This record gives sequence, structure tokens and C-alpha cells, in this order.
Amino acid sequence: MAKIWLFRIITFSLPLLFFVVLEFGLRLVGYGKSVPLFMANPAASQYLLPTPDVVKRYFADDSLAPNVTIETNFFLKQKPEDGIRVFVQGGSTAAGFPYGFGASIAGMLDYRLKQSFPSRPVEVVNTALSAVNSYTLLDFTDEIIEQQPDAVLIYAGHNEYLGILGVGSAYTAANSRGATLLYLKLKELRLFQLMQAIYHSFNQPNEKALKPSRTMMAKVARHKNIPVDSPLFQQGLLQFEQNMSLLLDKYSEAGIPVVLSTIASNLSHQTPFSSNPIPQEYRVLLAKPLVELVPSEANELLVVAEAYKSADAFYHLGQWYLSHGELGKAQQAFVEARQHDLLRFRAPSEINDIIRRLAKRSGVQLVDAEAALKREAPNNIIGNTLMMEHLHPTALGYFEIANSFYHHLNESQLLGQFEFEVGRELARQDIPLFAAEQYWGEAKIAGLKADYPFTSEPTKPELPKVESWSDQLGLAAYKKQKSWLDIALTSQQMAKKDKDWSTFIKASRLLADAMPDDFEYNLQAGTNLIQYKQAAQGIRYLKRATSLEPTSVNAKLALAHAYSQMQKLDATLEELRSVLKIEPRNQTALTNIKAIQAFQAKNKTKQN
Repeated sequence: MAKIWLFRIITFSLPLLFFVVLEFGLRLVGYGKSVPLFMANPAASQYLLPTPDVVKRYFADDSLAPNVTIETNFFLKQKPEDGIRVFVQGGSTAAGFPYGFGASIAGMLDYRLKQSFPSRPVEVVNTALSAVNSYTLLDFTDEIIEQQPDAVLIYAGHNEYLGILGVGSAYTAANSRGATLLYLKLKELRLFQLMQAIYHSFNQPNEKALKPSRTMMAKVARHKNIPVDSPLFQQGLLQFEQNMSLLLDKYSEAGIPVVLSTIASNLSHQTPFSSNPIPQEYRVLLAKPLVELVPSEANELLVVAEAYKSADAFYHLGQWYLSHGELGKAQQAFVEARQHDLLRFRAPSEINDIIRRLAKRSGVQLVDAEAALKREAPNNIIGNTLMMEHLHPTALGYFEIANSFYHHLNESQLLGQFEFEVGRELARQDIPLFAAEQYWGEAKIAGLKADYPFTSEPTKPELPKVESWSDQLGLAAYKKQKSWLDIALTSQQMAKKDKDWSTFIKASRLLADAMPDDFEYNLQAGTNLIQYKQAAQGIRYLKRATSLEPTSVNAKLALAHAYSQMQKLDATLEELRSVLKIEPRNQTALTNIKAIQAFQAKNKTKQN
């Protein structure tokens, strides 16, 4: 009997052993790829950063991957003992599209939290990128947990239908959620990648159809008609709730709190992309100018809209109600227009319902960014003052979303007691974006709106008018002739010339934070902050500078100066004495040590 079982075990083990040997063989010869979420900074190995083109992990052929990247920022490989580390997950809105990192949730919070916690290392890391949904968020979770975050912030839900791996997307790995989850588990195996390559070699004509140079929105939509009562619609909702539940389970098991936000989109200034038709005899009501549409016709149009679930009819009604001051009815009609928009680039209302339900779980907290945006919108209906097109916010809209998270972190003390609260109005006046970046973003949106689904065929973008040096710089960046670094440096130079000290200081800080391994940028930021009476903020950058160049006398003296302005005399003396170890006859250090000791002795005498 024992021999029979041994024989069975050997029989079943041989195929498994064959595949294991094949897997190791493929790895040994360097076949396949591994695309981690985080990579070492080539210029400074003590820092990590999100892998910009991590989206390639989902594609057998890199050339088929959409041109979307993470707006990366650096964080220390070894988390500081007293450090604050937060990760942000989500899609293009969380990533700050079209402006970039400065407008992102991570960028705005990093800039503001550093001011709120001047004595602690603060790292708010962006892992959000365009066109991804809950599958990607779930796929990133284990790697984020390894980085020991103090909290994870999530703003996501718009891409469940037409994002990568979405139920209606052209970029779909499998036709069911179970198969897609299995794909996510297997994608790192070289044997699986070999099978993928073989499969794709026989399906290249269909895949190459995705490659023409058009916008991401033009490429991604495979199912352009997903009605509310369709199986695909329900599948998208189920996908989101179940994937997010798995994600939250992982963070809960790791003891990491999660802050989930509701999401928002343009209601009053975004016509539906695709609508159910209505009978010919009622179409005249849609064509009628609002001023000519009488109440009885509006009521008739409402009956038609509800009967045929027409997004266009609901949208027209919303505009009519708005023009007549019936704001509650206008809001509801616009919501129905979004709900019945067949082309699912905007999340339906059920996504926020799911988010609110998930936020009731232990270890999960809710931020209502949608409500915050509504409060700031004219007539409390989100439109083009806060949204650039269908769902990407203006700079002001991005601020309101980030401000919602900031306020929640302050009130909940999730990261501890804020040392300083940066007030809403002060923060609003100091958004970490340059004017050139705002032009650059508006130009990107013009390019986006010059193609599907905003137009049936690609057209030439109507770029914003160039009216200043900053617009010219933004245009050059749009044309890929200038980089963010060029924008930051030029903005800093022009701010100094114009005596715009707020922008000058902002540029100094952003340059230092963008390149934490650069001694000169950090020394400059620290000394500039001291000069403009912000010594508490300057200490962060000067400590970074002294760690980069421990023998720099100038950096140590500047740090001592900052400590002295903060009345931290023991720390001041420590830095001055470290200067004397490098330059024993440094007169600045000697003079200041003597003055501080005399001051301390005098105070001690008074106390006695």
C-alpha cells in the first residue's frame, strides 16, 4: 500500500517538477520581466520611487501598454523612526491629471503636511496613475504594505468600466473577475509570460489596433454602450466592491488605516457622451432653446426621459431647471443624465454608495470630497468652475479634494497632533503649482477634447491663448521642449526678479523636495526660508543638506542659525561645536558659542 501511494506521489510530482524546472530555467536565461511598483533611485540609492511605467506589468508586449505613467516622488528606503509616511492610490484624478504631481492629492498634501509637521520627516507618496481601477489598486497593495505606511488614502472609482482590466475596456486580460484575479497572481511567472507571448503572436493584428497615436480615452473603450440595467453595468459595480473589500482586508490585517473618499464629476457642463434615443416626435423638445421651453413641455420631456432612460433628455431638463432656479430638480436631472450616459467614463452614483458602505468597516474612514466640491460649486452643482471636462478638476477643484483629506487628517489625528495647522485660505493661496504648469495642463485638456469621445474624429486642438512668459513656458512644456525642472527654475528666477517672494519660496521648497538628494537645492531652500522668517520650515532642508554633505560648514552654520531663531539653544550649540570639529578656528562658531553660553549663564543666575 505504501508503495502505491509513493508511486502516486511521484506520478503527480513529475509534471509539477517539470514546470518548476522550466520556470527556473526561464529566469536563469533572463527571459521575461518583473516590473516592481517601487525602484531604487539610480542617483541616490538611499531613496526609492514608484516605477513610472509600472503599467507595463499588465502587458505581454510593452509596446501595447498605454502611455500612462506615475508622477513619481522620492521616499527613503529606510523609513525614519519618527517619520510620517502616507501613500495615495487611485486613477487620473488622484494623480493630478493634467497638471501633474503638484495638483495631485499626494503633491498637495506633501507640501502642506511638511508645514504642519516641521520637526518630523514627511513623505506622501503617489502611486496613482491614469486609466487604472480597483484591480491595479489591489495589485499594488502588498508592495505598499511593505513600505510601512502610517495611512493609505484612496480616491478611485471612475475607471471600473473603461480602465485597464475594466469590464468594458479594450485593455482586458480576462472575461471574468475570477480569471482576472488569477491573471494578477500569475503574471510574474516566466512560464505564464511565455504562454502570453505565444498567444499574442497569433493575435497581433487585433492588438495592434490599439496602437494608433490617439488619446487614451480614444483607445480604451471597447464597450461603448453599457446601460444601467445591463449585466456589464452590474459586473462593474460588483468588481469594484469585491476588489476594494479584498484591498481593505489586506490593509486591516497589516494594521494600516485607510481613508476612502467619495468621487465627483462634472454635472452641469458635461453633455452625455452617449444616450439612448427618444422617439422622433419628442426630439423637437431637445432642440428647443431653454427660453422657449414652457413648463408643460418640460414635464413632457421628463416623462420621456424616464421612459426611455435618455441621458440627453435628462441633461436638457437639468439645464432648464437650472435656468428657472429649481436647483434641487436641476441637480437630480444632471445626476440622472450622468447615470444614463451609456459611455461609462464617469462613475455612476452606485460607486459612491459602495464607497460609503465600505467606509463603515473597521479601520476605514470616509472623506466626502464630492460634498466638499458641491459646497464650493455655483448653485451647489459641480460644473466647469471646478472641472476641466468630464471629471478632471481645475487647480481649485484639486485643492478642494486635497483640503478634504487634510482637514480629515487634522481632525482625526490619524498621523498625530498637527504641530501647525495650515489654514484653508493660506493653503489655497499657496497651491504647489506654477502658472506655467497651469497653462501646460489646460493645453493637455485641449488635446484631450480634440478627440473621442468629445469629437467623433480627431481635430486640431485649440490651445489656450499665450499671454505671458509663463504661458510661453507652459506651451514649450506641452510641446515637450521644456521640463518641470525648467519651469521651476525659471519661475524661481522670475519671482526673484519681480520680488514675488511667495512664489520664490515655493519654488525653493518644491525644487528641494523634488530632488532630496541634491545638496545645493536643499541648502538654498533652508537658507531662503530662514531669510523670510520661516526657520521652522527651513530646518527640514538644512538637516537634509548636512546629511548629504556632513563637512559643509555653511550648511551647519545655517542650521545653527535656524535653531537659534527657534530658541533651540542646545541644538544651536551642538551644530556650532560640530563646525569647530571641521574648522577649529571658525570665528562665527566661536563667537556665537560664547554669546549663547553667556546668555545661558545669565539666565541661570536669574533663576537662582
